[in-house]
Amino acid sequence: MPRPRPALLTLAYLAFISLGLPDAVLGVAWPSLRATFGLSQAAMGAILGTAAVAYFISGLLAGRLMRAMNLGLLLALSTGSVALGLMGYSTVPRFVLLLAAACFIGFGSGAIDSALNNYAAQNFGPKHMAWLHAAYSVGAALGPVLMTALLARGAGWRTGYAVLAGVLGGLALTFLLMRRLWEAPAGTPGQAPPGAGPTASALEAVRRPRVWLQVFTFFLYTGVEVTAGQWSFTVLTEGRGMHTAAAGTCVSLYWGSLLVGRVLSGFVVEHIGPVRMLRGSTTLGVVGTLLFAIPAVPPALGLSLLGLALAPIFPALMSETPRRVGLEVSAHAVGFQVSAATAGVAAVPSLAGIIAERWGLQLIAPYMLGVAVLLAVLHGVLSAVADRPRLSR
Repeated sequence: MPRPRPALLTLAYLAFISLGLPDAVLGVAWPSLRATFGLSQAAMGAILGTAAVAYFISGLLAGRLMRAMNLGLLLALSTGSVALGLMGYSTVPRFVLLLAAACFIGFGSGAIDSALNNYAAQNFGPKHMAWLHAAYSVGAALGPVLMTALLARGAGWRTGYAVLAGVLGGLALTFLLMRRLWEAPAGTPGQAPPGAGPTASALEAVRRPRVWLQVFTFFLYTGVEVTAGQWSFTVLTEGRGMHTAAAGTCVSLYWGSLLVGRVLSGFVVEHIGPVRMLRGSTTLGVVGTLLFAIPAVPPALGLSLLGLALAPIFPALMSETPRRVGLEVSAHAVGFQVSAATAGVAAVPSLAGIIAERWGLQLIAPYMLGVAVLLAVLHGVLSAVADRPRLSR
């Protein structure tokens, strides 16, 4: 794979940082936003659900969108959609209009996620794929910091969203002005031009069993990642009686280990290969969730190990998609995977809540272990189907 040009690589890293910026802001803005509109706590689910549905639909349509237009133009329009939605957050007078703005954010984010991951999988290699997702984590961490700083200075949550809209709007303009950078011909024989759309239909993609194996693997991966992040604090404080500060530290270690793991995996993946890394990571994920499920084991150990184990999985799965499913359907497959990941974020933690409500918080950690085992087994099947021919040569 030829070395990416510095200007294009820089643009891709900035894009991933900016993609992460809005994703974790709502939790910080929520108390002020809720007071503004006089909402119940449950209303947050309406915002998240609306954006998730739009995100899911966008992922399903991403292959067609990439086939219909230049990648740079698609990124410019999608980023502009996110900026428009964020500006809507900062100006709308009614909550129903805020939900409409959430549709713009979800749809634009889904297209950006699919297009950037498809491009990176075809042209940047596993090392940069890992670091690009680390850049996303940086953006996800910076967004709440920005919103918190503005709220602390009395600027208000609307100002925070307006600033984010300006940042994303600037990125959309940059994508538009630099759209031809994504059209340069590839240097590898048989490789599609960078940013090229799929050469086969979505129907051809759904007919391939490997595509479905990849899709379900993404569903389980994001499910266990978000369940651990969203429920571990409640399990530790209300289920095991841990002090709030100590439990918060454990959760912070989990998210921090995800970021550190992605940075470190970029240095390692080209030496051991993404296939071995995925096998080791899914196995280590089972070990991490098992340790967390044992109350006698310090939870910081299990959560930190789980974060490190999960860190390389999403980028490595993405980087392997063109090889595993076929370059001609990879754009459709990446879009399906993004949609499946979004569904996993919604479904798996929600089921954890139902389990906790009916049978108690003590069952959430074993439930996480079960999902981690399913992830390891499913990836083992996927690897046996997709990787054996290459490994036998």
